[in-house]
Amino acid sequence: MPEKYAFIDVLESIKTPKNLKGKESHYISHGSINEIEKVCAGIKQKVLFSEKECREIERKIDEVGDNARRGKYKSHTWDTAPLRNKYFFGEGYTYGSQMARKGPGQEKLYEKGAIDPIPEWINRIVVKRLEDEKLLPKNWITSAVINDYLPGGCIVSHVDPIHIFDRPIVSVSFFSKCALSFGCRFSFKPIRVTDPVVCLPMDRGCATSISGFAADDITHCIRPQDVKSRRAVIILRRTLDTAPRIGDPVSSRVSPRRERRSVDPMYLRNKDDRKRHSREDSEINNKRRRSDTDYIRGGKRHKEQAKDVKIENNKSEKDTSPTHSDDPVVKRSFTRRPKPFFM
Repeated sequence: MPEKYAFIDVLESIKTPKNLKGKESHYISHGSINEIEKVCAGIKQKVLFSEKECREIERKIDEVGDNARRGKYKSHTWDTAPLRNKYFFGEGYTYGSQMARKGPGQEKLYEKGAIDPIPEWINRIVVKRLEDEKLLPKNWITSAVINDYLPGGCIVSHVDPIHIFDRPIVSVSFFSKCALSFGCRFSFKPIRVTDPVVCLPMDRGCATSISGFAADDITHCIRPQDVKSRRAVIILRRTLDTAPRIGDPVSSRVSPRRERRSVDPMYLRNKDDRKRHSREDSEINNKRRRSDTDYIRGGKRHKEQAKDVKIENNKSEKDTSPTHSDDPVVKRSFTRRPKPFFM
């Protein structure tokens, strides 16, 4: 008897320039076979919600937006961006312009009680289904986020803060089909996005779980060209006990790398890979710094050598030129000649 909610063969759903059929041009992955397999090894997908169930959940998402506009939520629960609304429940954290200090690893959870609790319907309808299908452990979720995108909306390339959230990270898509892209780079004014290493299609009602390399060692994003119509996603995660929180003394924090435990065994299998990649990255950065320093020093040396040559040439010209003390000194005039009226 076939399983009611079967796992999707992720590798089979990936389209590359080599296996395109006809005039297909959406959701194309541009990574090598090894890169695609490495990313897809940490991805699981199941379509868990029927058309009727999707409509019910989408009505609930509309109610969340209405409640936010009526001021029924706490100040940190609702966050807006161009063509995107974000709603935090259970736990929320600082990111982007909200951070006092910029950069990865500087994100912090808000104080306890600063965020509204997870709505009952998310636990009853969404989380329970994921627990029943073994995509999440029982009573594991502490954070639920709803991202509501308008057409052309996006979220830039990022890694979910590794010092705040455990793995796996599970999301469920609603309203329309979209894609999660891995390994893109964004540029702005105007906004441009490079081709993704992996472009993962996500159907309406589909649950996607990422862990291992896909969650920790490569960025993911939503590209503006992949949001053709309104699309919403519910992201379900667990915060680490060691995650830094606003107001906590820094000295009391324990290193999240030491205390980190992952539910998905993919994390353990990729631990050595992550160390190797971080070591390679640091070596590359050191080489870049050295080359930059050598370039600057080389430029200074070149200028100093040119200056010395110029001084020596001037001296030699003075020494070799005949001197006639009786000859009158002719002074050159450096005044400009007036331009003719026809120029």
